[in-house]
Amino acid sequence: MDIEEKINAYYSKNHKYKEGIAQLREIALKTQLTETLKWGYPVYTFENKNVLGIMAFKNHFGLWFFNGVFLSDPKGVLQNAQEGKTKSMRHWKFKAVSDIDKVDVLNYIEEAIANQKKGLELKPSRKTEIIIPKLLRESLLANTGLNEQFKALSPYKQRDYCEYIKGAKQQKTKESRLEKIIPMISGGLGLNDKYK
Repeated sequence: MDIEEKINAYYSKNHKYKEGIAQLREIALKTQLTETLKWGYPVYTFENKNVLGIMAFKNHFGLWFFNGVFLSDPKGVLQNAQEGKTKSMRHWKFKAVSDIDKVDVLNYIEEAIANQKKGLELKPSRKTEIIIPKLLRESLLANTGLNEQFKALSPYKQRDYCEYIKGAKQQKTKESRLEKIIPMISGGLGLNDKYK
């Protein structure tokens, strides 16, 4: 199945937001953006730079603006993707087709394209030190082979594992997450490799 077929399959799935994402797609295709597929979702690019994505979730559908932090947001509709983690991405969520104002959506998309043309984007900040949570550190110290595999991973993959363990609030959850990732680390995999 080629990219176009995969995109069409995504938009053809039957779910309660099928019509809504189809309308957002129709608006996006009226612009200079190129439709492609990344991470299993339709992404719209300008000169190979990600501008926006269209997605449907369990309780909403909407637009992801990759550099939405630069949008003026006159309607006050944009939300930070993950407060405290996400620096530049902003979401515009819809609950129903009737929430879509085509003129407003087009204006936001056109502004996002204009921002991309200007080269407005946040460069990821380089995190130098990786702080390994106690539970993971103890497992690595107890298992030399696991420790060597962990050290062989790229820094961002190491950081993903550390944040995954740190992100759990309860000790029981931390322990179950550790149990889940040990075989992945042993196999030389990153936490999110299955999505690539």
